[in-house]
Formats: sequence, C-alpha cells, structure tokens
Amino acid sequence: MPEQEYLMQFFGYAHLPENLQEVSKPFHLLAEVIVAEVPRNPERTVALRKLLEAKDCAVRAMIFK
Repeated sequence: MPEQEYLMQFFGYAHLPENLQEVSKPFHLLAEVIVAEVPRNPERTVALRKLLEAKDCAVRAMIFK
C-alpha cells in the first residue's frame, strides 16, 4: 500500500454495529474520493488525518452516555 493510503485501513466500517456503520460509511466514501482525486502530498495526508479524526468523533458521539 502506498505511503499515504495506509490511512485507509482506519476508515473501515464493516466490523462496526449497523448503527455505527451508518455514521462511519460516509467518511470512508469521502476518504476514497480524496485518495482518488487529490494529488498525493502532505496536505492530502493532513486532510485524511483530520477526516479520520472527525469520523472517530462521530462514532464516539453515537456511543456517548
């Protein structure tokens, strides 16, 4: 896997319960678009990292007690 695409592993969602998959899937889809359409450079990596952070926050918001 090329250097920056290793981040894609963290956008997987099939292992999550269905309600969390619904929240996580759009982030995965956007990450795929970014990898496919945005040139590989440090800013793309930052974009993916921040998207990953947002995805993690959204999933945690769903399980917040």
